[in-house]
Amino acid sequence: MNHRLHVGNLSVTTTSAALGEAFATAGHPVAKVSLVMSRDAGISRGFAFLDLDSDAAAAAAMQKLQGQQLDGKAMRISIANPPKSRFGGPLVRPAGTSA
Repeated sequence: MNHRLHVGNLSVTTTSAALGEAFATAGHPVAKVSLVMSRDAGISRGFAFLDLDSDAAAAAAMQKLQGQQLDGKAMRISIANPPKSRFGGPLVRPAGTSA
């Protein structure tokens, strides 16, 4: 299992701080929140990726917070797929960097 979660169905007004706070309040502190923003409008696209400390923490957070309301919308949480290259090959990162 992966300890990176995809959180969808977020309000455009949801901030990364509010999302991290929602998980921390439920007992699952988040190592990193990546809220995906629109390049043109500068607002949230309605989904984010969260990194948790372990696979067990990710599974527990997903089970506990699935469907919970945040800013008036029910969160949809799933395990994030690994990133893919835009050019069809495997994603290769330079040595010493992480996802």
